[in-house]
Amino acid sequence: MGNSAPAPPSETKPSPTLDEPWRKVSRQDNERDLKYVQDYKPENNSIRHLRILLHGPVGAGKSSFINSVSSTLQGRIAIPAVTSAITADKSFTTKYQTHKIKKGRGSSAVCYPLVFNDIMGLEGGTNAGVHPDDIKLAMRGHVREGHKFNPVAPLSEEDPGYNRTPSADDKVHVLVCIHSANASEIKDSVLKKMSSIRQAASDLGIPQMAIITKIDEACPETGKDLKNVYKSKHLKKKMKEFSSALGIPMNCIFPVKNYSEEIETHEDVDTLILSALRNMINFGDDFIENLQVWNQEL
Repeated sequence: MGNSAPAPPSETKPSPTLDEPWRKVSRQDNERDLKYVQDYKPENNSIRHLRILLHGPVGAGKSSFINSVSSTLQGRIAIPAVTSAITADKSFTTKYQTHKIKKGRGSSAVCYPLVFNDIMGLEGGTNAGVHPDDIKLAMRGHVREGHKFNPVAPLSEEDPGYNRTPSADDKVHVLVCIHSANASEIKDSVLKKMSSIRQAASDLGIPQMAIITKIDEACPETGKDLKNVYKSKHLKKKMKEFSSALGIPMNCIFPVKNYSEEIETHEDVDTLILSALRNMINFGDDFIENLQVWNQEL
């Protein structure tokens, strides 16, 4: 009998993770970053709090991100922004809402000098989701608290929800786009709206960044261990695609996992949230400082 042919070498699948993380974050930084946020105060006397406006497609996790920031800063699960686990294709937020985060408990509690504004989600089509012009008005401080968004018609100067004389405190100091790593490709109609909003922010000089949510759902390796987030080839690819589509630099994009099923906070979740929050404050404070310089020069 002749010799049988040797079996072909078995193919090894490429690893879904890099050998080394491409961005360095560590839970050892949590205490430092938390103290940085706790000690922050705007240097501009006309501004009491740094205002952060969140926008993005429906179901991206805007309200959940606000809750996650609050949970991280308070060291317990907190839900200042009401969310819905039922509908992922319809915006649960319909009104313009300012969310403050408490520091401390009881009668001695104060609020952090930063606030988040949640806004109705962006949808495809012309008569669905928040109108891009309403986001542009919000950036300039023209949208009053509690205004109910109308997808068909943007806010006008005649509406009671229009703020004719916004203060520096009413205006947005950081624009943050929230996007899900687990979402399919962004629809062209939504991407066009996002690009229009981004251009308006650029014209106003407002710093911009992006938060990529649901990283644990999008990448099994990260789902097993959040410390794999910056080793994940898939998540890095998703971030690069988002950066290319919207024009936001990679160093202004931060992946996070929102608190959703947990009943207690977790150090690895906090690490990513605090890293994003510290940079949010840095970007916004630079803008506020420039506002003060411009006002002095006038």
